[in-house]
Parts: sequence; structure tokens; C-alpha cells
Amino acid sequence: MKSLWQPTLLAALLSMAGCATTTKQPVALTGDIMADAPNAIANGPPRDRVLWEYRLAAAAMRQGKFDLAKQNLDDALLTLGGIYGKDKDAKKARSNFHAEAKKTFIGEPYERSMAYVYRGILYWMGGEPDNARACFRNAEFEDSDTENREYAGDWVLPEYLDGLATAKLGGDGSDAFKRAQANAKGVKLPPYLPKANALFFIEFGPGPAKFATGQYGEELRFRAVPSQVTSAELKVDALQIPIAPTDDVEFQATTRGGRVMDHILGNKAVFKSTTDIVGNVALIGGLTTAAVSRDRTTQEVGLGIALAGLVSKVVSAVTVPAADTRCWDNLPRYLSFVSLPLPPGPHVATIQFHDSTGQVLPNLTKTITINITTTDRDKVVFVSDTSLTPQTL
Repeated sequence: MKSLWQPTLLAALLSMAGCATTTKQPVALTGDIMADAPNAIANGPPRDRVLWEYRLAAAAMRQGKFDLAKQNLDDALLTLGGIYGKDKDAKKARSNFHAEAKKTFIGEPYERSMAYVYRGILYWMGGEPDNARACFRNAEFEDSDTENREYAGDWVLPEYLDGLATAKLGGDGSDAFKRAQANAKGVKLPPYLPKANALFFIEFGPGPAKFATGQYGEELRFRAVPSQVTSAELKVDALQIPIAPTDDVEFQATTRGGRVMDHILGNKAVFKSTTDIVGNVALIGGLTTAAVSRDRTTQEVGLGIALAGLVSKVVSAVTVPAADTRCWDNLPRYLSFVSLPLPPGPHVATIQFHDSTGQVLPNLTKTITINITTTDRDKVVFVSDTSLTPQTL
């Protein structure tokens, strides 16, 4: 009997332990995203590459470095497009013995949606509203459950822009407009103006943060970061246009189709707890049996049970149910949009950001000089409360 269970136990323990590997460690950070992100992408763990590309793209857009943003989003979305079922680390993370944070980061649904929203803006900025529309549709797709059809995406702006792009391309965008209006919370969306050639994409406030709770840190939850800015106003020529949020990224993080969705890695947690309890029972029972019995065969049976319990304890110890709290931490809280027709020539646009009382926050005011050179191509303006200013586009 001893000759049977000892080699089996050894093999089991060795398989649980695995082999030591050398991996890249996270790089030292300076606090400057424009320096840290390229360094992390080049020298950090490959599993974090997409996360840093997301972060760098958002920072680059706010500095008017749109080519840099496009380059990083293209690489990130290429990884995202090929990740499901192909990435070895993602397969490992789906097992019970690898941490979620060890897999290649692609983000939660709201993060993936935002990557497509940003890329859609950049496509439209480059004169490609058809490709922009495809990105906005992908943003909705990432937020929906296409397999079980339990819920559909409920972003407002991607749906609205899908329909606007369709209208500008000569199609009928009314269905997308209806879906966008149905998702809008207390906001009446403006009708499409196909001849509007100046499009303002506006974002403000800090996005949501992630944290873990639960006995094993297996529950992924989201925390809203207080936003000083709650609305904005656009002034251009003689126009003054109030800007309310159309989308709340924190709401998108914590819901799917309007349903609260704090993510819980329950299967791993239950597995860890069960194997730990089974191990305790087997260890105690087996050792007790071996200790009180004077029969050698019974003693060996007891030791075998105890060693099986040890294996169960090892299995429990190497089960890693902890949630992945890596976060695209420079996303905005709110998204909004304005479109209007402007004649050819230069125009000075001023965007003011307001607090919850409606007071202007003067230190956040942005001034942008827009030069309309043709009415055949839209002038796309991206504005964040953290954008560099003044800008000339």
C-alpha cells in the first residue's frame, strides 16, 4: 500500500508546486504617465502591456498627441480582438490555480468599451466616420451579453454616434437614436444634424476605481471617485450650449444592462474553501486513526487518509481566487457631446466646467481655436477637463 500512495502523493505535490520561472517585474514609476507608460510597455510584464497602452492613449489624447493615442489603441485593440480562447495566460487564469492578475489584461467591459469609444473619436477625427461607427458598435458589443442574451449594452453616446455617423453617410440612424434616448437618464438628446460639421467630444471627472473584498479577496468591486466637475458649457461665436453628461462611466462599471454587477469569482472561492475543509477533516481523521490503532494495516490506512488530506490542503493553498484589481485609472467619469454647423474660417471655442452648484471652475476652462477649412469634412474636437490649453486645431 505504501508503495502505491507515496509516489502518487509525490507526483501530486510536484504538480501543485510547478516549476520556477523568471518573469519581468513591474517597472519603477515616476508619476509621469508619458514617461512611465512607454517604459512599462517596453520593459514591464507583457501581461500589463494593454493596460499601459490604454493609459497612455488617454493621456496622449488630452495632450493633443492623437497619433500616439491611435498607435497605442490600435495595438491594444489588436490584442483584445485575438485574446478570447487564444491567450495562454488567460486560459491559466480561468483555472483554479492561477491568479486573475496573472492573465493578460484586457479590462472589464466598461474599459474595453472606452477603448473603442476613443478609437472611434480618432477615426472620425481622421475623416473616417464609417470606421468610427464600427468602433462605437464594438463599444456596445463589449458591454452586452451576446452569448446568453441576458442583457444588452446601455451606453448612450456610442449608440447616438452610431446613428449620427449613419445619417452623415446617407443612411437612416433613427433606430440607434431611439436606443440612445431610451438609455439616456434625464437627458433629452438633440436630433441629428447631418450638416453639423463641428463635433465636440467632452469628458470630465475622474473615473471609477477597483478594489477587492471577501475572505480571499475574490470579490471585485468598484468605487466612485468624487468628481468636482458635474457639467460644462460650450461657447463658440454667439452660441452658448450647456453640456450635461450623457454617459456615467462609473455606472457602466458597476452595471450590465442597468443591473448591478459586482463581479464575484465565486467558483474559485468555493473550491478553495471546500478543499481546505476536506483537507482538515482528512488530516485530523487520518492521523487520529493512525494514532489510536495498534493494527499496522489500519495505521497505514490512517496515514494514507492523512496524506490525502495534505494533498487537499496543498490544492487549497495554491488556489488563487483573488480578483484582478488592475485598473485603467485615468478614465473620465462623464462623457458628453455637442455638434453644430460652423462656417469656414477660424472660431474660438471656450469650454467651461461647472461644479455641482453650477459655479464655473475657472482653473479648468479650455480655449481652443478651430479652423474650419471645408464643410465636406467634420472638424472633430476632443476636450477633457484635464486637457492642455490653449490648443489650435
